Amino acid sequence: MSRLLMGAGVVLLSVLLVGAFWLHRWWHSPLAIPDDGLLIQVAPGDTLGKLSDRLAQRGVLSHRQLLNAFGRFSGADQRIRQGEYRVPAGANIPQLLSLLQSDETVRYLVTLPEGIRLGEALDLLQQTEGLTALLSGSEDERLAALIDGYPSTEGFFLPETYQYERGATDLQMLTEAHRLMEEALERAWSLRDPGLPYENPYELLIMASIIEKETGVAAERPMIGGVFTRRLKQGMRLQTDPTVIYGLGETFDGDLRRQHLLDESNLYNSYRHDGLPPGPIALPGREALMAAAQPATGDSLYFVARGDGSHEFSATLADHEAAVRRFQLNRRSDYRSSPEASP
Repeated sequence: MSRLLMGAGVVLLSVLLVGAFWLHRWWHSPLAIPDDGLLIQVAPGDTLGKLSDRLAQRGVLSHRQLLNAFGRFSGADQRIRQGEYRVPAGANIPQLLSLLQSDETVRYLVTLPEGIRLGEALDLLQQTEGLTALLSGSEDERLAALIDGYPSTEGFFLPETYQYERGATDLQMLTEAHRLMEEALERAWSLRDPGLPYENPYELLIMASIIEKETGVAAERPMIGGVFTRRLKQGMRLQTDPTVIYGLGETFDGDLRRQHLLDESNLYNSYRHDGLPPGPIALPGREALMAAAQPATGDSLYFVARGDGSHEFSATLADHEAAVRRFQLNRRSDYRSSPEASP
């Protein structure tokens, strides 16, 4: 009898050892992941059991019941974190579990270019992969709440490159852009030169937006800021096309006509109204804010596009008119108002 029991014990031990070996090998064997990795989305409410079922259906995981049992026993199914993960080729189950409990989610980038309008920025975000659209437009009450007390939401969002995770919203992105703009505007205001013709940071923001729209070459931002601040100090009108175009809104067809420049009903028409327009006309970047806060010194009061993206600056009307004849009335064949795009 003792020999029979001993024999049965040996058989049982052998089975257990073989099972343990097999389980260890399964646990540490690479999952069936493509060479370029595998994207996994962990949605709110997902457990390890739900996730392993999806992985089994995709042919990535075998014996999902074992992983489900481990998840329930160890509590791992409650520790996985929401988000999108990229599982690398060759990963095994322990590595998968470690990844799903980390903050190493897939991050995407979206860039809001300097000088675009808020409406254009919103369109860009709503067309960006992985972002959820919540906002109804640039005057959405949730955006208005961010800039409480100002007549327009335009200009209050910093153009930058932002990171986001899949499932983030356009409101979250613009909330962060607003926070960064508040910081950048506060810094520019604190570093502003004395004697500038601004009563408050909002007026500096308005000027920065005009500088941004007029600038084709980055180095010219302070020079353009200098022209506009000198004009304000001398009681001259700004006479800048981008403000008129902004005021025309969706009615502008790309052709700025004389009738537009004579239209006094357009409150943004800086040819017919003194001082700054009622609000910003675009999203200015950090350099434009600093150009408004620290404009270049000099005596120029005019500038005209040369046709290569840069401008010719003049101190007198006579010199300006000569520059207009040279660069505008006899335009070069490859004329452009902005620099040629880099490859």
